[in-house]
Amino acid sequence: MGEERPVSNPHVRRPGGAMADEEMDKRRAEHAAWSIDQYQVEPAEGKKRFQDFDLPTELLHAVADMGFQYCTPIQALSLEYALAGKNVTGKAQTGTGKTAAFLVAILTRYLRSPESRQEKGGAPRALVIAPTRELVIQICKDAAALGKYCGLRSLAVYGGMDYERQKRDVTDAPVDLLVATPGRLLDFVRTRVVDLSKVDTLVIDEADRMLDMGFIPDVRSIISRLPPKEKRATMLYSATLTDDVMRLASQWMEAPERVEVEGEQVTTKTIKQIVYVVTAREKFTVLYNQIQMYPDSRMLIFCNRRNTTEDVADSLTRRGIRCEMLSGDVNQNRRLRVLEDFREGKVRIVVATDVAGRGLHVDDIGFVINFDFPYEPDDYVHRIGRTGRAGASGTAISFADEDESFIIPDIEKYIGEELKCTVLQHDDPLMAKMPEVPRGHREQRAPVEPRDRAPRPEQGAPREPQSREPAGSAEREPELPASHGELLPPAAGVAALRPQAEPAVAAERRAVERTPAAEAKPAPRETQPEPRPPAPVPVHKAVAPAVLAKAPARTDAAPAPSVAQPQIPAGKRPRFSDEWVPGQSGK
Repeated sequence: MGEERPVSNPHVRRPGGAMADEEMDKRRAEHAAWSIDQYQVEPAEGKKRFQDFDLPTELLHAVADMGFQYCTPIQALSLEYALAGKNVTGKAQTGTGKTAAFLVAILTRYLRSPESRQEKGGAPRALVIAPTRELVIQICKDAAALGKYCGLRSLAVYGGMDYERQKRDVTDAPVDLLVATPGRLLDFVRTRVVDLSKVDTLVIDEADRMLDMGFIPDVRSIISRLPPKEKRATMLYSATLTDDVMRLASQWMEAPERVEVEGEQVTTKTIKQIVYVVTAREKFTVLYNQIQMYPDSRMLIFCNRRNTTEDVADSLTRRGIRCEMLSGDVNQNRRLRVLEDFREGKVRIVVATDVAGRGLHVDDIGFVINFDFPYEPDDYVHRIGRTGRAGASGTAISFADEDESFIIPDIEKYIGEELKCTVLQHDDPLMAKMPEVPRGHREQRAPVEPRDRAPRPEQGAPREPQSREPAGSAEREPELPASHGELLPPAAGVAALRPQAEPAVAAERRAVERTPAAEAKPAPRETQPEPRPPAPVPVHKAVAPAVLAKAPARTDAAPAPSVAQPQIPAGKRPRFSDEWVPGQSGK
């Protein structure tokens, strides 16, 4: 096509792919010396053990290495039907172990039917479709861990990485399990790199999110190239089994067994949930002090918008706190490196958008901090689920300010419990004044767009693609509903925390900018009409006035001293600093 494509680092170990013969021989020898007697799990009432399913010893050996003992409820039910060759429709939240459920079923079938393996590349036996690159990579890593002694080949393909290298990986050797995002897979199918006519097992992961992200037309196109539904096994998993999801299931599989664990906890008891009621301008101060109070803890900080993510990461860095950033605008190679550094402990703080909300499995994350409350309740669950994993304890901290607190009642209804809100007093250590930033850093700061300018990419504006690839290969990032493009008014209970309205000068300037060129000449000062106040924004969701009522009002706090604001050129404002913090107008 004559366009440049991103080139992957040849020294970076890709998820899946071919394994050296020496490594495979070493694993076979290790497995030959292993005995099932080394994996003893005592029977427990109401629980299923993996050895209760008569799995191949290669799989049991890998399961023992990973420290698994008892199946989760979704694993026990899924394996019961999948190992019997039945189709499965499962309701599964993140962290419930459904990935291991379908991978164990796939690997078991293939170990027991080696004669059906394809001799050429590009023709996978099993296909897993997932909505995001991070989830695809994680599934492929889990497949490599569970298939450690199986000698089967799994491979991940997704947009944002070297197209030609992925093409070679797919075609150079047989692929038993292909894990893919819809865009890149469809691209390979249309260019005849991948042949889906031999697929005998299909897994569709996070079907509800596929619907939300608009991937269903691509998935339909992919499925139309598979063998008929009566000639393949199909498993579909979703966080919710809505009517739309069940309609898709009926179209894509025959007589599925519905697996839904009643009474499953949406959030785990190992996660302590804290909500601090703060103003938007206080959030960064509390975040900075929280990090300083726990200097050795691994933290994952979530923001709703990419520009906020950039500001937070930049402001922490300028204050001497090393951190990394993850968002849809970050190059995929860099995203993989950041995730690996985070897993290995080389970086202990990552600031991210919701690209890290699913598919990110890192042990020992001590704190998940919602710098911004998410827009949807299920995103809250996915975010805080990054901590408190595998029986470990963790803490989820959320900042409820005047802009995002409207979602709290919906979250409480979704998780079935009340979020206890705390108003921080002025003498709390988390409200301590931050140190000043060296002046040299301020001078090197790059300006960003003020809030009254054109919307950022995550508010609906088009953005340039991060990589040049054939049409259809770039993966889509989640789009926010149109109503999320604007900040909704706060409840009456938090109205006093709203920043001051924009100056009349700014409104007047924009009124002039909207005037046609022929009428742009300003009228004499004494006859110029006053700018018309903006129309009120309709409230689409009621904000619970009890957000602040849950804690006593701050009666002993002294009024904030008046601080002279520096003059900032029109169209520019500094990032988080001693002069400006989130929520303060860039006047």
